Amino acid sequence: MAGVKRPQARIVGASRASEAAVKAGAQVKASRLRRRMMQKTLAGRVGISQARLSEIEAGRGAGTPPEVWFALGEALGRYLRFEFARDAQAELADAGHLSIQELVIRVTKPGGWETEFEARSRSDSGQSVDVRLFDRRRRRLAIVECWNTFGDLGQASRSSDQKMRDAEDRAVAVAGEGKPFAVGLCWVVRDTRANRALVAKYEHIFAARFPGSSAAWVKALINGGPMPSEPGRVWCDVRTTRLFAHRRVRGDQGSAAR
Repeated sequence: MAGVKRPQARIVGASRASEAAVKAGAQVKASRLRRRMMQKTLAGRVGISQARLSEIEAGRGAGTPPEVWFALGEALGRYLRFEFARDAQAELADAGHLSIQELVIRVTKPGGWETEFEARSRSDSGQSVDVRLFDRRRRRLAIVECWNTFGDLGQASRSSDQKMRDAEDRAVAVAGEGKPFAVGLCWVVRDTRANRALVAKYEHIFAARFPGSSAAWVKALINGGPMPSEPGRVWCDVRTTRLFAHRRVRGDQGSAAR
């Protein structure tokens, strides 16, 4: 309509459609020629005129309906993808896990720890450590595993054991001729109702698996205090703003000290 200004989104859309049509048209032509196919033959298989196919191949196909593009892909045996890029406002699939890793990295740096995100456990293992911590001055290394939810608890425990063995080998290499690095393991678990219920249900398993002081681990991570020699487990709040210790209270169904 005369006198109506086109929205900016339409202007940008037209420009991108034109660019895409040029590239796609060239691909259609190249694919057709590789197959020694005449324009008339391909046009007939798709159900458009040869003249229209010629325009598409020349890069003037911006207004061509999507079904024609998909039909061209089908006739040429090429898969055509038509989709939006990831929504910047959408959460990543592992956002909950990432937020715990982000918290651990943020709160441990003031305590003198060097941090590594998704550090390879061993070059041939295919496993990575959620957050690996180094304290070269105090000569210690900590493996921190972050848990938003649990799947296979037994497998998770075995995986941590393997990462600890790899870490012990790494600690020897890093130490060189000096005093060996101490190695520790800590799980950081999101304090959700489901996770608290799981810990309460398997209370003795968790206690046996993580005998290290939860309070001492919190101090070691945040303040750089002495690192417990035994594996431990600490909570992070649901909003992943802080770490705090787990405390067993009779009849509390696994609740944590606040």
